[in-house]
Amino acid sequence: MAVEMEQWMAKAEVLIEALPYIQRFNRRIIVVKYGGSAMVNEELKRNVIKDVTLLKLVGFKPIIVHGGGKEISRWVEKLGMEPRFVGGLRVTDADTMEVAEMVLGKVNKGLVQLVESLGVKAVGISGKDGGLLTVRKKMPGGQDIGYVGEITHVEPKILFDLLEKDFLPIVCPVGMDEACGTYNINADDAACAIAQAVRAEKLAFLTDIEGVYRDPQDKSTLISELGVPEALELMEKGYVGGGMLPKLANCIEAVRNGVSRVHILDGRILHCLLLEIFTNKGIGTAITGGGESGCGHG
Repeated sequence: MAVEMEQWMAKAEVLIEALPYIQRFNRRIIVVKYGGSAMVNEELKRNVIKDVTLLKLVGFKPIIVHGGGKEISRWVEKLGMEPRFVGGLRVTDADTMEVAEMVLGKVNKGLVQLVESLGVKAVGISGKDGGLLTVRKKMPGGQDIGYVGEITHVEPKILFDLLEKDFLPIVCPVGMDEACGTYNINADDAACAIAQAVRAEKLAFLTDIEGVYRDPQDKSTLISELGVPEALELMEKGYVGGGMLPKLANCIEAVRNGVSRVHILDGRILHCLLLEIFTNKGIGTAITGGGESGCGHG
């Protein structure tokens, strides 16, 4: 009985620790960029959606922006085409664009189905709906890589309307140019632009890495909280490389444009979102506007 009582008390303490964060972020918007292994592993997928659903039920206003790169590559190969990338961006000809839009639509409605199965109303949209994401052709290093879009404008009205009607919006990163042509958009870029447009309190990137390290070779150097000046310094001194470089640049841009905090989390860890947002310690890296340290990760 004593052991049972201890377990109950531990659960109560967890809830009490979460209380100030629930109060602080009640009715605030949080954008969750969902991708990587957490989208492929069914158990992780279900738990991420449970986490986002819980955020909604305790008063947050979450928006999910999802990728689907691994699934797109699988279908491209299935159809006898070869996936090609330039600087981490998918080379997208007309056929690949058609496949990408179909696959992202399928992924999108699968996530809607999961959310609805947990008793929360969700609506899946793409950047085409309501003129949400307007783009121009992205030309990295002056190179034409096809139908890959760079966001020029976000029209958040459709998101505000859905949030007001108590829906959880789930966005897939496809947009249109001024001539209504269809373009694939990097999901990190889409999440960042949307978070800025809705003045999100938080933007959380679910990735396949634990966070930002002072020394990528030393796992004990994980940085729990990082101000923009320090993040820029790490980038300039070459401590950050590979896929983390554009991600960190996105985080800095989001914070400079009104997003209060950006979180980089390892989506392979069960309930990483809840651990980061509702506990004093947190588990990933939180990027904030100043160089100063805040209280806790919430």
